[in-house]
Amino acid sequence: FLGVKSLVGMPPLYGTHPEEYDFERMRALCTETATMWHNDGRGDQSVDEKIEQLRPLVAAVDSLRYDVIRQFQKPDEVLQQQVLHLAMADGSRSDVMATMYFRFKNGLIDRIEESAYQPPDVNNPATNKST
Repeated sequence: FLGVKSLVGMPPLYGTHPEEYDFERMRALCTETATMWHNDGRGDQSVDEKIEQLRPLVAAVDSLRYDVIRQFQKPDEVLQQQVLHLAMADGSRSDVMATMYFRFKNGLIDRIEESAYQPPDVNNPATNKST
């Protein structure tokens, strides 16, 4: 029984190295009818569609690490802010800020909503709009 309490402190749905991506585990954590939404303009996706979208990214990523900044819980719901630190195969590095919402049904994830953005590089005037 996964439930809200099991999500607290749970590692990300996949490991910290691309070769550890466990898409079968990710699928098993979700209900059969679970949906995912991401602010990438694609709208709602099934878990299987999202997994197929993630599979090609494995080759491009050398390592990733999540830092959960804060997390709020209600019965059958979790909202968290996190930073994903990426080291890419080409040697570049980036951080992605995200807010994720998880809704549970019968102890499994039934809905995920993720809003993510890459913060501007403060050392690059072309991407730093705050100056």
